[in-house]
Amino acid sequence: MTDTTTALAPDATSLHLPVIAWFDQHARDLPWRRPEAGAWGVMVSEFMLQQTPVNRVLPVYEQWVARWPRPADLAAEAPGEAVRAWGRLGYPRRALRLHGAAQAITERHGGDVPSEHAQLLALPGIGEYTAAAVASFAYGQRHAVLDTNVRRVFARAATGIQYPPTATTAAERKLARALLPDDDTTASRWAAASMELGALVCTARNESCGRCPIADRCTWRLAGKPAHEGPARKGQTYAGTDRQVRGKLLAVLRDARGPVPRQALDAVWQEPVQRARALDGLVADGLVEPLADGFYRLPA
Repeated sequence: MTDTTTALAPDATSLHLPVIAWFDQHARDLPWRRPEAGAWGVMVSEFMLQQTPVNRVLPVYEQWVARWPRPADLAAEAPGEAVRAWGRLGYPRRALRLHGAAQAITERHGGDVPSEHAQLLALPGIGEYTAAAVASFAYGQRHAVLDTNVRRVFARAATGIQYPPTATTAAERKLARALLPDDDTTASRWAAASMELGALVCTARNESCGRCPIADRCTWRLAGKPAHEGPARKGQTYAGTDRQVRGKLLAVLRDARGPVPRQALDAVWQEPVQRARALDGLVADGLVEPLADGFYRLPA
């Protein structure tokens, strides 16, 4: 891969206007983008959207913010209620992390999501991406917001490769900073616009170059769309995995209004070794509490 960071940086402004203009016309009307969502709505959406498509997030998000419109509302509940409300979004540890962040916001910041990047990053369960996303989307600040969609757009448009590396690299962060507009307002708009472009047009498969506002300057397209080099990209499997078993066990506990006997959990998966491993993992992750006499419940 060629390092195009230095070469592209002076021409970065040629990307900003067409992508932002496209976004102004084609951005989806999502509830966390509306002014009334506030910083808390943005934070909730960022937790939920990790590895989860928008259509699955929407109904859970709406129910969540209706029930817990402020961090203090969630913080006052037992963490098990966050897991219950998470439903079938998957990766339920995110619910516990969001609950922990709500508690910290309530205790440290008077119940208001902090605006400073460093304070966001200091919250439990908040990593570099989420801190940058909240600071940018909620507070209009200038940060490089690198999710999978943005990384793919930059990989193709700037570096001429089909897919970004599996894990975010220092070179990608350097490129993202070089591509950032200078002023806060344009930078935050650019972050949202480049993300939307990756979600709707510059997709992982069946990309729509004919609808792309920067197709005429996309390094990958101009090079003839060279195929991905390196290890084959493997899709995620679910059926038969420990993740599926964990999901089935949690579903029993979510649907129950009190502790559940071990026999009820045993009934959802026949293979005893995998079932026990999945249950032990849920307990270790703090998603399930074992009680006396073989009963289990969501964390209280």
